[in-house]
Amino acid sequence: MSDLFQEQLQALRAQSLHRKLREIGSAQGPEIEIVGRQLANFSSNDYLGLANDPLLRKAATVAIKKFGVGAGASRLVSGTQSPHVALENALTKWKRTPAALVFSSGYAAAVGTLPALASKHDVIILDKLSHASLIDGARLSGATIRVFPHNHLGKLESHLEWAQRELPEARLIVVTESVFSMDGDQAPLGELVELKKRFDAVLVLDEAHAIGVLGPNGRGLAAELGLEREVDVQLGTLSKALGVSGGYICGSRALIDWLINRARSFIFSTAPPPALAAAATAAIEFLASAEGENRRLLLWKRIVRLHAELPAAEAAKGTANSAIVPWIVGDEQRALDLARALQGEGLLVPAIRYPTVAKGAARLRITVSAAHTDAQIAQLGGALRRLTATGYGWDAAEPRKSGVGT
Repeated sequence: MSDLFQEQLQALRAQSLHRKLREIGSAQGPEIEIVGRQLANFSSNDYLGLANDPLLRKAATVAIKKFGVGAGASRLVSGTQSPHVALENALTKWKRTPAALVFSSGYAAAVGTLPALASKHDVIILDKLSHASLIDGARLSGATIRVFPHNHLGKLESHLEWAQRELPEARLIVVTESVFSMDGDQAPLGELVELKKRFDAVLVLDEAHAIGVLGPNGRGLAAELGLEREVDVQLGTLSKALGVSGGYICGSRALIDWLINRARSFIFSTAPPPALAAAATAAIEFLASAEGENRRLLLWKRIVRLHAELPAAEAAKGTANSAIVPWIVGDEQRALDLARALQGEGLLVPAIRYPTVAKGAARLRITVSAAHTDAQIAQLGGALRRLTATGYGWDAAEPRKSGVGT
């Protein structure tokens, strides 16, 4: 068996697809320590710089003193503690929905919710670039699955027409993200809502990378567009802009009650540590405040600054839709070389390769935080300009590869 794994690992290495863990010897932040060296960190999803914020640290410390470290059991047995209830109440108020439910991770929220929404008699239609957790949840449901090319409304409409015609009794569920994690672009949410209404479908929206970034008080893309009431299931994480860990579902009271009774990843998982729930509540209360909104606006200043600092190559430019900027390289080894060269310049921007993105669509995924300084952003822009000029980066003379799903 070990020989089999060695052969498979060698095959990964030959394709420049082998991965290794990197140990970080410091708190998460705009600057981190790797193997004794300080690097400016452009790889984290800590968009608002809350992961090591004193406000969250204090909330977690106070909760540890009262509730200890572990929750001890699943939520339905004896694991639901006061911090979990307070967090769900804070989510409900912030997201302006009737109810909310917290899971141990965003992945758990997705793989628990979709099988609870759909059965083998139903149809789930996903955007091609949907997160792996959404794809896995759809597969676990046993429903008929259809995939539409990234943000291709015509193909989505065609799938909905097919499902309505061929499976008239099926529940139709459309699944997408508001901000796509590897491309940083947005879903055409207004048009998706129109299709959802026309075909009487259920719309599941993953707001993971929009929370804290888009919309008033960081409530996400649906809030920015005034479409919160049109989205049936709002999925999100506590682990990105909110700086903690965990996932949540917001929606109707009936939906949340159903998930409590049918979402297996909720029912059969130990509750999240109460200290993390308390820290997440502090993050939500911060976002809902004027100070939190100022932090979000500061993030957008940093995003605009980064776009201004990047080389003029079309691959790196474009509309600032999120805190994610993909630097498309294409070749896997070339992406590794560029990431290694940037690390030599004191910058952490890891290469993203298959299976996270399609083969031949390797890239650097640059993420911006409100905690970054102008000097750090200028350092990244300068390094990319130099490395592009010497052949490490994307060649502006080559046509840019379009989105992974096209």
